[in-house]
Amino acid sequence: MNNKLGVDSFLWGVATSAFQLEGSPYADWTSWDSILDTKPHITNHYELYREDLKLLKDLGVNAYRFSIEWSRIQPRENIWDDEAIAHYQEIIDILNSNNIEPMITLHHFTHPLWFIKKYPWHEDASIGKFLVFAEKMASTLKGVRYWITFNEPYVLILAGYFEGCTPPGIRDISLGIRALKNILACHGKTYDLIHEKVAGSPMVSVAHNMAALAPWSRWNPLDKILAKVARHFYNHSLLDAFKTGILNVKFPFKEEICIAVPIRDKLDFFGVNYYTRIHMRFNPFKKMGIELRHRDIDGYGLTDMGWEIHPRGLERVLRHASELNVPLIITENGIATRDCQKKIKYMKRHVDVLERCIKEGFDVRGYFYWSLIDNYEWLQGLDARFGLYRVDFDTLERKPTNAAAYYSYLIKSRSSF
Repeated sequence: MNNKLGVDSFLWGVATSAFQLEGSPYADWTSWDSILDTKPHITNHYELYREDLKLLKDLGVNAYRFSIEWSRIQPRENIWDDEAIAHYQEIIDILNSNNIEPMITLHHFTHPLWFIKKYPWHEDASIGKFLVFAEKMASTLKGVRYWITFNEPYVLILAGYFEGCTPPGIRDISLGIRALKNILACHGKTYDLIHEKVAGSPMVSVAHNMAALAPWSRWNPLDKILAKVARHFYNHSLLDAFKTGILNVKFPFKEEICIAVPIRDKLDFFGVNYYTRIHMRFNPFKKMGIELRHRDIDGYGLTDMGWEIHPRGLERVLRHASELNVPLIITENGIATRDCQKKIKYMKRHVDVLERCIKEGFDVRGYFYWSLIDNYEWLQGLDARFGLYRVDFDTLERKPTNAAAYYSYLIKSRSSF
């Protein structure tokens, strides 16, 4: 699977996104969150990338997932920034020179401001605009085998169109479904573009956030129905669409929606992002009657973001993802906490589950911890400490943690499952 490291090499990596490390003056999020007025460059990774990439060597990883910040590439409509393209190409070159496999994400939540204002995803014109960007990247960037078209498209739709808490800030389910259809159409067309433009045998996927979803009360039939419906929509409807070319959406008390999307079999691997378990509770006073809660049932505690630590859920989502019959890569798994020992235990428990799954025959080819260094977290600002390296957001100093040392140990001790 990995042409530099050998077909049997497991991808041990870390994952990041461009905007969460470097910001961008041209992105929609910059004007969305006021904290970015005082910390517009966040960790200043755009300038300090060489130092940050050296941390990858210290960890001993053989893969690195990062994103291309679209708004830097096209700061204005129909305008290309060649220096920004060269910047990301240099990152790719540094990785390859150090025998670290680059994995690129083309879309990780942010957009050029001109795009979100004129061509939001529920408008069909959005497809053509994104494809121009995708074709430019596939034609220009060299030395990349692994491509992720979209990171967590369902999270983008739920937050941007159902709840309206992220750009474009719309609360309209029907527009959200239309936007999801257009995003999936972009994946299908981008898949073809990459295979046409990129030499060799590119590996193309999405990164799909999957959660363990359970009823708040096992004895309440309404809670059980909500959990079942949520599992189908959030976890399984995308898997089914890749198998059938039909997006099937079912919501409580609403008519079923079936939409043709051009993504059947357009996967070379499948990226799974997994963090937590969520409990569903029927509440007639909430939107769509759904209340989401976290509970510390396993006794492992909650993260600083209030998420339940539930390692067994990783096996459950990998089992479902295996139905796609393509290789799986855990493209994100991590914990927001200032407690380093808690971070270490989180990693160990999840990697233990991963090892068990592989021994049972699951075709998992990689594990990427989120994240390399502390970063901006979309709805949490700078307080969610996911990083293996601690960032002082005043001085921008990066400091290694015991969790970084432990991850290096994990990689060495389990280099081959």
